[in-house]
Amino acid sequence: MRIIFLMFLVTVASCEVAFAQNNSINELRQMFDYDQKLPLDIKEVGFRDSNGVRIHDINYASPKFGRVTAYLVEPSVKGKYAGMVFGHWGYGNRTEFLPEAILYARAGVVSLLIDYPWVRPAPWRRNEPGEKPEAVRDNYAATVIDLRRGIDLLQARADVDSKRIAYVGHSTGAQWGAILSAIDKRVKAAVLMGGIPTEATIALESDDPEFVDFRKNMPKEQIDKYFKTIGVMDAINYVPYAAPTPLLFQFARYERYFNEAAMLKYARAASEPKMVQWYDTGHDLNDLQALIDRANWLQKQIGIKPVGPILQKKLSTIK
Repeated sequence: MRIIFLMFLVTVASCEVAFAQNNSINELRQMFDYDQKLPLDIKEVGFRDSNGVRIHDINYASPKFGRVTAYLVEPSVKGKYAGMVFGHWGYGNRTEFLPEAILYARAGVVSLLIDYPWVRPAPWRRNEPGEKPEAVRDNYAATVIDLRRGIDLLQARADVDSKRIAYVGHSTGAQWGAILSAIDKRVKAAVLMGGIPTEATIALESDDPEFVDFRKNMPKEQIDKYFKTIGVMDAINYVPYAAPTPLLFQFARYERYFNEAAMLKYARAASEPKMVQWYDTGHDLNDLQALIDRANWLQKQIGIKPVGPILQKKLSTIK
């Protein structure tokens, strides 16, 4: 999970409240509204062909802040394909899922991988002042809108089947996936990797040394202000409303930032249909089995080709 503004990420149990109790899902949904009629204004700044997979370095207009930098990865052969949007973890960027998107291109997928506002290059980078939790909340909401705009981009392509669009997100990206599954039913399936119910979960329960140190020193007033403002973005507010969108949860048994109870709380709050899988790995979820499992699940949900033969072919070339 992305660690931002450690000075705020400390709390007491009373701070960990699902804000959906005070805000209906329709009220929460309004934070992510935008004008779908605005031009995407897609610009390509780079291109590479990787053994028959086309990788486009692009940017497109954000309805909120500047422009969204992204990779568009597509098969080189013309056809009608599934679409996929990826959300990286908070410390990462659009490159996190690039190898996976290349694999999926060979399985019949057009993928979009975006950068979040705080990792984009100048002049489009939008930092999050730690003393202003409102700026954090607004950046989060803008990121979800930029991902929704990414769905617009895929839907506008003649080679994408708009009825077969999925989302894959890791850590912070899983938080966006929880929101998208509830507010945008164009997402036909969502994979939530290494996610948690609330950001307060980390501060309350993590034994990571950074959080332990800050738990000892931060004023309660700062803590309360942060969670009162940012709590509307917590994933647990949204996963109960994902249906009929199916969810796949992937969790690490050796998770660094949060415990099993928090992960179970998150998964149990989600609507059906859902599947929960566990791996003997850390927060990175860099177990090859995790990749294979989500690819097989996506095959069933949006009709991509099996990745097993593709991986076997690739392994056969290794000497």
